[in-house]
Amino acid sequence: MKSDRNIVITGFMGTGKTTVGRKVADCLGRPFVDTDDVIVEQAGKSIPEIFAQDGEAVFRHYERRVCRFYASHSGYVIATGGGMLVDPENRRVMLASSLVVCLTASKDAIRARLEGQTGRPLFSGDWDALYDRRVEAYAAIPHQIDTVNRHPETVVQDILTLWQNESQ
Repeated sequence: MKSDRNIVITGFMGTGKTTVGRKVADCLGRPFVDTDDVIVEQAGKSIPEIFAQDGEAVFRHYERRVCRFYASHSGYVIATGGGMLVDPENRRVMLASSLVVCLTASKDAIRARLEGQTGRPLFSGDWDALYDRRVEAYAAIPHQIDTVNRHPETVVQDILTLWQNESQ
């Protein structure tokens, strides 16, 4: 039944995935999962520690494993890490099993939202280039919602409308 499918919220860092995901889960009475939190729990260390000690490849291995696990279950609202669905196979698996929504925002909005934050290893580097490399993968996701100058509650309503339309 389509109404049991997961709702997956993805997009670049700073687009509001966790904030919006928690609110969608609350509205639907579903459990909320932030895949980065699951990875931190499984690895027993923070994401910056995983990147520094083990490398990005190990982090992406955790992501693939978490992606497969939740794609094989239903009834969740899931906020992915910004790179999870950049991987074509992860994207395919989630699109086949879930309603996937990509939140978007301009570079200026992301910069303003994330400035001064710590704990985002990929934001400390050339994140502009990372953003540009990921745009095509994000564009492959059929449902896109721009979060610039929009209150999270409005974005939540947009997702709930998509959900209701898919469930009919």
